[in-house]
Amino acid sequence: MSVSIFDSFLTTPDMIAAFDDAAVVQAMFAFEAALARAQAAEGLVPSGAAAAIAGVCNAQLYDIPSIIYAARRAGSLAIPLVKELTRTVGLYDAEAARHVHWGSTSQDVVDTAMVLVTREALQLLDDGLHELSGHLLALAESHVATPALARTLMQPAQVTSLGFKAAGWLAPLVRARKQLRAAAARALQLQLGGAVGTLSVMGEQGAAVAERVARELCLKRADAAWHTQRDEWVRLGMEVAVLAGSLGKLATDLSLMAQGEVAELAEPSGNGRGGSSAMPHKRNPVSAMIALAAARRTPQHAAALLACMGQEHERGLGNWQAELAEWPNLFLSAHGALRALNDAFAGLKVDTSRMLRNIEALHGLVFAESASSYLAATIGRPQAHALLEDLTRRAGDERDLHDLLRETVQADPQLAAHVDLPTLASLFDPAVAAQSARRLAQRQLQGLRSRMAELDATHPFHE
Repeated sequence: MSVSIFDSFLTTPDMIAAFDDAAVVQAMFAFEAALARAQAAEGLVPSGAAAAIAGVCNAQLYDIPSIIYAARRAGSLAIPLVKELTRTVGLYDAEAARHVHWGSTSQDVVDTAMVLVTREALQLLDDGLHELSGHLLALAESHVATPALARTLMQPAQVTSLGFKAAGWLAPLVRARKQLRAAAARALQLQLGGAVGTLSVMGEQGAAVAERVARELCLKRADAAWHTQRDEWVRLGMEVAVLAGSLGKLATDLSLMAQGEVAELAEPSGNGRGGSSAMPHKRNPVSAMIALAAARRTPQHAAALLACMGQEHERGLGNWQAELAEWPNLFLSAHGALRALNDAFAGLKVDTSRMLRNIEALHGLVFAESASSYLAATIGRPQAHALLEDLTRRAGDERDLHDLLRETVQADPQLAAHVDLPTLASLFDPAVAAQSARRLAQRQLQGLRSRMAELDATHPFHE
């Protein structure tokens, strides 16, 4: 397919090739060849005719730009393609030419072709998810206990661990990989119904022909033609859109943690990567930028698919055609975001010292809740909460919350009698504070590793 220079910036050559004009046309020819062979096997067309048809079902033999140009006037890409196929077969066997595309309809060949190229596109997404999941799993395991700030509403909240954050990034990707496979198992179906979905021209042999075509193309045979029943197909598209959203979330966190004032993570640099045309010091998070840009284009494409579902009777007028045009964009964006994030996490720089300094720079304020919970056992929750509220207002650049609280305890006989100062001090230790996150992350990662191994053991998109 043809994409603009700015579109290509946000996707990958591999995904462009998956939906390239030649790939779609070749998939249409694969359908025509399989149809002819299936009909010959069922005695509907002569075996010699099927061989003649299949023998010229090669996109390289045809002027694809001319077919595409003619499709605009014809109203379907299939019409000029079948016309050229018929003409080419007729050059060698006039009788065989009479059997080209017999009993089928334009939407059969176009939809089946889109299913075939989508299967290739899904393999690219699956491979990319496998790679990125591996990077995130390694990051989570390496830093399962590394203290890091958790932030809510863009403000420092408490101490978590980098491994816990990474497990949070990983989990939706493992779910997406599983959901894409499940949706694909339902949606990657042969389209073969003839003019109005009834296979009437092929009579009693229609079902057997469909079974043979599906088997040759390694597709599921649908219970019935889905010319205007697009639910399973659109659900697959929605799963791709949800994946893009999850990648956008990951890219958002990466970009925020890579900000110069935060500097906890950094994308790989060198060889001109992330530079600025004006400022030599810049180290821009270009992978996060590409992933964010790709993800932000996705909702519009998903909405367009949903808007196209109300197709008229047995053949849509305009909405099916709009769906065809929108469909590849979901995959282009998702794979662009995947590739960009794989580039980033393959060489991610983690500054654990900076993470610790960012915690320490808050003068103990992020430990206020833990301290309040500890004191509540002695003076009650309301009084403990009020005390910590007062102390946090007094803590600042020159005073640490821990120091203020320790002085308060020492000055109050009731508190001094019940508060163990070493225990209180441990509540302000980032490593101790991260232990809850570590335990949860270890439990979560155990399940994620198991699910990843199950996914890696099967290859559903290989023919």
